[in-house]
Parts: sequence; structure tokens; C-alpha cells
Amino acid sequence: MDDDRWAGWPERWAGTDCDVRTAMGAIPREVKDGFRYDEVPWQQFRHFYGPGEEIPGLLATLASGDAEAADKALERLWGNLHHQGGTIAVGALAVPFLLRIATTGHPGLRARTLRLVAEIGRCQHMGDGSREGLLQVSEEPLMIEGSTGCPVDWTIQAARQAVTDDLPLLLPLLSGPDPEVRSVTAYVLAAATGELSGVFSALRFRLAKEDDAVVRVSLILAIAQLAREHQDDHAPRWARDLWSDPGRPPEVRIGAGLAWLCLVTDPAPDELRTLLTDPGIRQYDDLLQPVPWLTWVDPTGVGLRNCIDEMLAANIPATVLDDPWGEGPSS
Repeated sequence: MDDDRWAGWPERWAGTDCDVRTAMGAIPREVKDGFRYDEVPWQQFRHFYGPGEEIPGLLATLASGDAEAADKALERLWGNLHHQGGTIAVGALAVPFLLRIATTGHPGLRARTLRLVAEIGRCQHMGDGSREGLLQVSEEPLMIEGSTGCPVDWTIQAARQAVTDDLPLLLPLLSGPDPEVRSVTAYVLAAATGELSGVFSALRFRLAKEDDAVVRVSLILAIAQLAREHQDDHAPRWARDLWSDPGRPPEVRIGAGLAWLCLVTDPAPDELRTLLTDPGIRQYDDLLQPVPWLTWVDPTGVGLRNCIDEMLAANIPATVLDDPWGEGPSS
């Protein structure tokens, strides 16, 4: 990196062909709607295992009528665009097409396709169930993707803009018949950067009607993520009202408790600490594991437990830390 090509990097790349945000912004809607892959500059970027020009073929197969081939194509897209929790620039260019395929393609692949969209537009966060990290989306400005030399946050910004541009495709999925799709749609919508009043309204409207536990928690965390990033001063009170209301379903109180802890820096009140460390909460480990935020904290099935432990660790007495779930002496 000692030649002139790297002078002024990365600022000098901003707005050039090397900036995926610029490339994304230049794609006309008719190109997206028409799946005109040949008008997208895939060649400017690599995926984790090869040239970006390979991505359109996989997208076309995913959109095809061959369910088995589509499933294999989606698996390869996951490997190429989301390696070890990281995102890569060419993935952002795929987002508009993935969104359209999700709405028109094989229903059985819809949730996985939408989830790939969400992960392309989010920082590497596996294992981070902290109050600061659980709802974190952006990446450190100087974090670089090794295959392309592009700042990771440029990819995240481009993907999030693509999601925002296509909100009309996403919002109807919140009321679809598949609870997994509703849950993952909330995860995607939490990345929106514009039209926020409409997104908030849609998420809250759905929460008022939702009866699935996983979807309820996903909706709550999506609202909290948007509120935290966009500094909605009303959100902490909203979350507290939910977790402090014994008449609410347990999963709503749990999700709202996590949301409140992420929205404020105050120590956890005794009432919340009692709620989240009650031994009865253990039954929700498996039930709420599919919540997208919790899955990445720990994919083995204890994402909720790890979040609670990490979020409360600084606020609970040492004796409780030894046995937060009432299971007897620690080994």
C-alpha cells in the first residue's frame, strides 16, 4: 500500500466507482424491477470467494421455477455475501434484487432471503448481546473489508438505502401468513434510514395485532433499534410501560425489558432484574431463539440467556451473578 493508488484512502474513493454507495444510487428503479442484471456494475466488486460477476447468475437461479436449484443458489449467496458474520460490498448491489425475489419467489425461501438482506446491511455482531451491541447496525468507520479494501460501513449504508428505497415491497410482508417471514421482515425494517414515521406506525400497528411470541419480540426490538439510532425520546417510556405491565404476555415483557436496557444507560431497576432473572424465564430460551437478534448472539440456543446475563452483569450482586437462573452452585 505504498503507491499513489492508496493516497488519501478511503476519502479519495468516496463518490467514485469504488464506492458501492455511489454504484447503488445509480441503479434506476426500472433496472431493479426488470431484473436487468447486465446494467449493474458487479465487476467493480468481489464477493468473499470470487468475482462479483458471479452473483447475477445465482440471483437468477434463486428467482427461477426450480425450487431445488433455488435453494442451492440461496445457500451459495449466503456463503458468498455473508462470511463469518461479515458483509461485503457486492452484497449491497444484490439487495434490491433479493427483495424482489423474496416477494415473488418460492415462499419457502422467503424468510432466508430476507434475512440475508438484513445481514448484508448490518455490522458483524455475532456473540454481542450487550446493551450497546445488540441493536448496533453501523460499523466502525475504519473497519475494512479485506477482499475489496472498501470500508464495511459503506456497504452497510448502501444496503440500508436499498432497503429504504423499497419499503413498499417490505411493509405488506408484516401482515403475511408466515410468522417467520413477519419476524424477519421486522429485522429488515429495523435497518431503514428514511420514511421512519411510516415504518414506526407499521411496526406498532402489527405489534398490537400480533399473537406469535417470536414475532412480538422481533417487532419490539425493531422499534427499539430504530428509536435508539434516531434518538426517539419517547421510546424508553414506551418500553418501560410494556415490561412493567404484569398484564402483558411474558415474551412482550422480556422483549421490552431487553429493549429498555438498550435504550438507556440507567442501571436496571430491581423490578426488571427480578423479571429477567426469574427461573421461569428459562422456558423462553428455546421459544425465543428464532428472534433474529438473539440467534446471532448464540446460535446454540441460549441467545436470550446470554443477553440477559450480559446486560445485567454490571448491575446485579455478585451472589446473583454466580447463579442468575436459580440452578444451584456454579461449577
